[in-house]
Amino acid sequence: MLMIRSIVRPEKVDNVLAALMEAGFPGITKMSVVGRGKQRGIKIGEVTYDEIPKEMILAVVKDQDKDFVIKTIIKAARTGDKGAYGDGKIFVIPVEESYTISSGIKETATGEMTEVKL
Repeated sequence: MLMIRSIVRPEKVDNVLAALMEAGFPGITKMSVVGRGKQRGIKIGEVTYDEIPKEMILAVVKDQDKDFVIKTIIKAARTGDKGAYGDGKIFVIPVEESYTISSGIKETATGEMTEVKL
């Protein structure tokens, strides 16, 4: 399993969520974040804005779905055909285990599922 963390422009987040839903990946977590990338913020007149609002989308997917999900996010989040600075970034992180709180089911990276005994 892999966690895909996407940082995207706020105006693109609905496009990304719709594209993931349509592609069969409805399970996401979304949060508002602030930060800056290589552009080091935005300067408007004499004021520099170092903390630019973005949205972070987290999705855990099977290893074999990684490339498809990443392409789906890029297509939905990119500005125009070639993209623009500030369109965002995608990070891929391994996930060893996940737990479903309501059922107590533990799923491992190998796909093994067991119930957690309380």
